Amino acid sequence: MEKIVYENYSVLSFKTAEQIAAIILEKPDALLCFPAGDTSVGTFKHLIELNKAGKISFKYCKIVGLDEWTNLGKMRNENCFSFLKKHLFDHIDFSPENLCFFDGESADLERECLKTDEFIKENGPIDMMLLGAGMNGHLGLNEPGTSFDLYSHIVELDDVTKIVGQKYFTGDVSLTGGISLGIKYIMEAKTVILQLNGGNKAGVVKQLIESKISTDFPASVLKSHKNSFLLLDKEASIYL
Repeated sequence: MEKIVYENYSVLSFKTAEQIAAIILEKPDALLCFPAGDTSVGTFKHLIELNKAGKISFKYCKIVGLDEWTNLGKMRNENCFSFLKKHLFDHIDFSPENLCFFDGESADLERECLKTDEFIKENGPIDMMLLGAGMNGHLGLNEPGTSFDLYSHIVELDDVTKIVGQKYFTGDVSLTGGISLGIKYIMEAKTVILQLNGGNKAGVVKQLIESKISTDFPASVLKSHKNSFLLLDKEASIYL
């Protein structure tokens, strides 16, 4: 895992977008995976700018969802896909038929896993995964204790995720479960970019760097990935 520290969040976002753009330019029909999280928003803005300037196109890219909350009920319009739609898809030239996202409201979540597995089998392996890490070290919704040998799978949320996840909703929501690409897909991806920014993630960064590879802290697995990047701003790296 290659660690790079940037001056601030703005530079971190710009450099990440440049790295992703290079992958798209090299392979216009790349299979991409993006997270729904605050850290990625700056990167999305730069990717949108590159797209509008005609420097990259998402028209032929395949895009697979990383994860999704399940059984949100009346709050379903504030799910992970909606986050990505608001911050990315509404502003780029993607092709709808090239998207595959989990339906967290489906009555058959196992079927959603099979659908996604088939999409990746047909178009994969994943060329680029952009990730964040939770306060408990989760990647996607691969919570502490989750096996590293899973592909798409249904998730019972960790208590930390239930609490922290509330920030993405405008009203009270009961977060109990999710559905996620497994660590197996992350480890099979050609390039993995893990972004962490801000002082609130400094402890996560410290634990990531110092911890042994263990399911207790899922992000630790990236230390054994053949082509992974840990991209930080200075605030997130204060303990290093």
